[in-house]
Amino acid sequence: MSAQPLHIVFALYPGVTHLDFTGPHQFLSRLPGARVTVACLEGGEMAADGLTFAGLTAYRDIAACDLLCIPGGFGATEAMLDAVFIGHIQRLAEGATWVTSVCTGSLILGAAGLLKGRRAACHWAWRDQLALFGAIPDPARVVRDGRYVTGGGVTAGIDFALTLAAEIAGDAFAQGLQLGLEYAPAPPFNAGRPETAPPEVLARFQALYGDSMPARRAAAETAAARL
Repeated sequence: MSAQPLHIVFALYPGVTHLDFTGPHQFLSRLPGARVTVACLEGGEMAADGLTFAGLTAYRDIAACDLLCIPGGFGATEAMLDAVFIGHIQRLAEGATWVTSVCTGSLILGAAGLLKGRRAACHWAWRDQLALFGAIPDPARVVRDGRYVTGGGVTAGIDFALTLAAEIAGDAFAQGLQLGLEYAPAPPFNAGRPETAPPEVLARFQALYGDSMPARRAAAETAAARL
């Protein structure tokens, strides 16, 4: 029996964090029947966190998809306020079987009015802002609420992709993906969460990104007020 077609769209925007989508892309593109489209507003080329991606499809040229994934990134601050971009997210999400995100991509789903009353994950530093959109912030690394599946910050995108692969193709298939891609994380430090990072490391991180926090919250509040 042939695999059912599965059209996956990764929705990019300027300033996206590339690992937020290349990690999940590596796994989800191997699903049975998968056809992957990587898109941005105008198509063509787009810079993403130090890399330039080419051959992207314009949103206007995508009629529908089965799985929509919104990565995060510092550009999410501006993306939340882009009415044209948000309109395409709303349109594609309406007919999708799965509506998903990684990292601060969930803030974009929130800005599109898609997470009201739903549990959702996000990068720990911005998770509380989900509440502005009527979502329920969840500290889990991967959160499923109906057809909505959201992952935490950046590297959680791989756990997210494996969870989604298991939902779509079964545990055995997902475990085969994990084995083939040798996903057996063993980090040299236990500093990946604020609860486990040394206090001085956490303080440096918060100081480094502190200037961007008010701007993102202001953008989230503006986007939420439009709903």
